[in-house]
Amino acid sequence: MYLRLRQLCLVAERLDPVVDALTAVFGVEVCHRDPEVGQFGLHNALMPFGTSFVEVVAPIAEGTAAGRYLERRHGDGGYMVILDSDELPRWRRHVAEIGVRIAAPLALGDYEGMQLHPRDTGGALLEINTTKNGADLHGPYWPAGPHWQQAVRGERVGAITGAVLQSADPRSLAQKWAQILQRGVDADGDGFAIRLDNASLQFIPPADDRGEGLAGIRVQVREIGPALAAAAQLGLPRDERSVSIGGVRFMLQTQE
Repeated sequence: MYLRLRQLCLVAERLDPVVDALTAVFGVEVCHRDPEVGQFGLHNALMPFGTSFVEVVAPIAEGTAAGRYLERRHGDGGYMVILDSDELPRWRRHVAEIGVRIAAPLALGDYEGMQLHPRDTGGALLEINTTKNGADLHGPYWPAGPHWQQAVRGERVGAITGAVLQSADPRSLAQKWAQILQRGVDADGDGFAIRLDNASLQFIPPADDRGEGLAGIRVQVREIGPALAAAAQLGLPRDERSVSIGGVRFMLQTQE
């Protein structure tokens, strides 16, 4: 059984500026725009970062959950942490046993998933999904569309290596997610970490006053310089090893 970090979702007031910044800084390309999210009053775009994905969603209607999230966190920011597995029935049984509710069951064709209730998880919307024949990281992954592999651009980006969630009580949040994901918790600097099969989830004290949420994404890049140069041209907030896009800090690391 595998459990992998496969997709991270940002929510934005306006879709195109955030997507344009991501493609310019990281040299990635949009692989899919899913018309199905229209039923939730949204539009979106997904971009492959290696074999994982960054999605951006934005409201196109009033009264959406995403719109309320934007208000609660005072603007653009991290929204969802999405994992994939080959044992979805097992995860359904497990979350029921520990009293975590499924807020939205998902099923379409060869794809099934479950979004867990944010009041039971804390931190961010947490989803676990599966796609038939999706064990191969280069194989099918329904949310990214049928031809996502053709959009992979590896000149600048190698992989997503982690997600960072901030909380006033990072230990408790990490322990809650560890119970849900049946993984251990390790001390990690001034926070805590859960190791997945291909990445880590880190839980840290707040870095700003926007409250609990998905605050950062760790990205492996070929070189840090080109990403920072592109960010400078766009006037994006940055330091020597990170750039902020869509209210999320993208932390850059090179392959060792």
